[in-house]
Amino acid sequence: MFRKLFNHELGRLSAEEFKEAKKSPLVVVLDNIRSQHNIGSAFRTADSFRVEKIYLCGICATPPTAEIHKSALGAEFSVDWEYYKETIDVVKRLKDEGFTIISVEQAENSTMLDSFQLPENQKIALIYGNEVKGVEQAVVDASDICLEIPQYGTKHSLNVSVSIGITIWKISELLNKK
Repeated sequence: MFRKLFNHELGRLSAEEFKEAKKSPLVVVLDNIRSQHNIGSAFRTADSFRVEKIYLCGICATPPTAEIHKSALGAEFSVDWEYYKETIDVVKRLKDEGFTIISVEQAENSTMLDSFQLPENQKIALIYGNEVKGVEQAVVDASDICLEIPQYGTKHSLNVSVSIGITIWKISELLNKK
């Protein structure tokens, strides 16, 4: 028999406790994501896995907006974020800070997620691209790794918010095994 847990039984952190808690050595870069629902979903997933920060770039909307809040459910207040006009500028900054730059994209010589191994340097920046155009080619060119989610159906892509959930879960799983 299973009994569904109530929110107060889940032992969740408050937004203040989250700000002080140890984070995963992982940041998320959103490259020209147009849907505020996808942006909100990224915040909610980032909160769930204690991602260090989200970088919103280009045409991405920034909090506070009702549309982001609708999907984020308040995670836009717990997860740190910063806006950059150009995605490549944040990529250069993160490289200088020692991050391994990973574009989540279908590309020649990409690494499939199911065979991905953590790099020696565990500071990871995951970049997710526009819902139609994907990650900008200049950003892909600046990446250390292109990570691809294996797919077996007739479609050639997943919704960006789904891709964010899958890849952050997998990398968090690998980080927690270390």
